[in-house]
Formats: sequence, C-alpha cells, structure tokens
Amino acid sequence: MEPQDPNVVTERQAQPAAARPTVGVTPSVQDLPATGTGNHVFDANGISIYYSAFRAVTDVSFSIYENEITAFIGPSGCGKTTVLRSLNRMNDLIAGARVEGDVRYRDAPLYGPGVSPIAVRRKIGMVFQKPNPFPKSIYDNIAYGPRINGIRNKKQLDEIVEKSLRQGALWDEVKHRLKTSALGLSGGQAQRLCIARTLAVEPDVVLMDEPCSALDPIATSAIEDLMKDIKSQYTIVIVTHNMQQATRVSDRTAFFSVLRNEKSDTRTGVLVEYGQTRQIFEDPHDPRTQAYVTGRMG
Repeated sequence: MEPQDPNVVTERQAQPAAARPTVGVTPSVQDLPATGTGNHVFDANGISIYYSAFRAVTDVSFSIYENEITAFIGPSGCGKTTVLRSLNRMNDLIAGARVEGDVRYRDAPLYGPGVSPIAVRRKIGMVFQKPNPFPKSIYDNIAYGPRINGIRNKKQLDEIVEKSLRQGALWDEVKHRLKTSALGLSGGQAQRLCIARTLAVEPDVVLMDEPCSALDPIATSAIEDLMKDIKSQYTIVIVTHNMQQATRVSDRTAFFSVLRNEKSDTRTGVLVEYGQTRQIFEDPHDPRTQAYVTGRMG
C-alpha cells in the first residue's frame, strides 16, 4: 500500500461541508485584526469551478481584504490559478467553464445577471506568469488601456504614463526611451511594465499569477518591493509556488491541496486552510498544511 500523501485527501476522508469552518481556519484566527482596512473586497462562499464535466475545485470559501496582499499556495494541480482567474472572470474565456456557488465583489454578485465580464476586468486587473508586452513602444503599452477607455488628450496620457511607470518602479529606467519597443526590455523590466500597464487603468484589485516564476532573484526582489509599495492603494492577490515569497510579501495565505476520488481517480482542488500568513507558516492547524510549509511534501 502506498503511503498517504498529506497533500491529498480522499473523498472518504473529506469532512462534510457543513462541518468545516467557513474559510478553513478556526474562529480565533479569523477574528485577528486585519493589516489593511478590514473591508472585504471578495467573499467566496462554497464555490466549485468546472471545465465542462471536470470539477477543478470544490467547495471553496474565503474572504479577501482591502489593501492587503493575499497569497495562494499549494502543489501543482490544486486549483490556485483557477480560483484566481474566477475573481475577474477570466475563466469565462474558456469554453465549458462555469462557477457554482456565490462570489461577491464588494458585496455585489460577481456572476450576477447582466454583469459584464469586460467591466469586471477593468476593475480587477491581472498580471500573468510570463511577461507579455505588446509589440508597441513602452509609451503605447501604458497608454493602450486609457485610450481604449476613451482618453485621447496627449497631456493627460503623458501624465498617466509617467504615473503608472513610477508606480511600477520603472520610470527612471525608461523615461528617456519611451518611444522604443517594449520588446527590448529585460524580463524583470517587462514584468514591471505589465504591472504598470495594469495600473494605468486604475483598477481596484490586481491579480498576479506567479509573476516572478521566470525572473532572477534581483528582478524577483524588485517585483516584491513593488507589491509592498502599492498595496496601500490596491488589493493584491498572488499565486506563488515560492513559499519564501509568500512569507515575505503576503498578509494572508490560502493553502490549497488536492481531493482524490478513489473510484474515478480524478483530482479536484480544495482549500485546506486560510489565515494570516504568520499563522499559516508558524502554527498551521491542518497536518497537510504543516507538511507542505515545512517541505516534507510538495
């Protein structure tokens, strides 16, 4: 018999949904004061996400707080990115994808009738794992979103470009070559450009899907410093495989794992534990979290 992977819980072992805490941690941890404003930006209640008949994640509940950095961690295939993409309806772009359960953004239903996914993505921006500058100038990359939103005034666009590049900690490096191609930037610069491009449309939330996975330690440190610098103005949710990064930058951490159906041999992501980052790494309440954060199982 194979040893049980602590990152996998079988459906026979799974606790009934009604018996589990709302966000996967004890009330004493949930009641700890928030480091941001304490306001809820997202509230997910019992969400399951499907790709056609495949259930990618099941029964996930959590709250994301304003002006905080929340990290999603867990092994590959546990649904971290799928949950992240549900927060700005990026999964809508995948045929057959659907969300069951309730997702609220500032107490309004994110998937309610008549809610425009395009409008959602204007308020909830996303930075992807691989930097994806447009084949345009540095200036035009930043000005692209504001122009789409109807801004044509040159002076106003100049101000937006400078402000966004400053927020992206890139202005001093590129201010004398704004008309050159963004494709000539280094990997770290390109990722900061993508962050600045996201900030140019003044979102409320910035989602980041492993933004440092392809970067060297120096570029990674620059992105982490940037996240900490801008969290007073934005709410940030990050997916990361780098647990040290989660401890360095995040206020709260959600640990996802995998639920295995022994009969069908399918795997579905579950939220195991969610709380303040220090608690998750120093005093985890679930043995699977303990195994993962201590490196005994990855």
